[in-house]
Amino acid sequence: MTFGFAALAVFWFLMMPVQARDEAVIVAFGDSLSAGYGLEDADSFPVQLERALQNSGLTATVINSGVSGDTTAGGRARLAWSIPPEVDLVILELGANDGLRGIDPAETEANLDAMLSALAVRDTKVLFAGMLAPPNLGRDYGAAFDAVFPRLAEKYNVAFYPFFLDGVAADPALNQRDGIHPNADGVARIVDRITPYVLTALGQRDPALP
Repeated sequence: MTFGFAALAVFWFLMMPVQARDEAVIVAFGDSLSAGYGLEDADSFPVQLERALQNSGLTATVINSGVSGDTTAGGRARLAWSIPPEVDLVILELGANDGLRGIDPAETEANLDAMLSALAVRDTKVLFAGMLAPPNLGRDYGAAFDAVFPRLAEKYNVAFYPFFLDGVAADPALNQRDGIHPNADGVARIVDRITPYVLTALGQRDPALP
């Protein structure tokens, strides 16, 4: 999904008349991993997640606010106008491109901190998706980068999914030819694993259940 189309989709949602809702509105706010880079729309993370939630008995609309290539700095810059006022949950999935570019983990943390702070001020529920650094950047960088996500999840006491690409990263059968972006089956696995966390974050599921 291009940046322009994502912006248009959010603008359309903001212009909808305010009315009582009997469904959950979720924003998938992230980069190409949530935008659906290289996939048909029907195979993208937001669409597959929406189907999974409906299959779980929850009527939901999942808005695709992913921008391919986005860094945490880019997400921070567009957060204020990308999240509709009436939203039940934001899935914050950013950081992969910071790692790929070797951006200082302190900068990544500052950007994510600012976004989580802004969402907290708005009293918006968040499911924060963690990321791991590429192994080629070395042990020290990896340790500093990887620690950012659980530290911020604890600071803001938000629901936390430790690794967005859990069970998918480095598996050729679940990734596109670039070895970075999940294919349709890879997205299906992500959705299968993250759906219980989404339901818990929405208060639709007992967090003590397996």
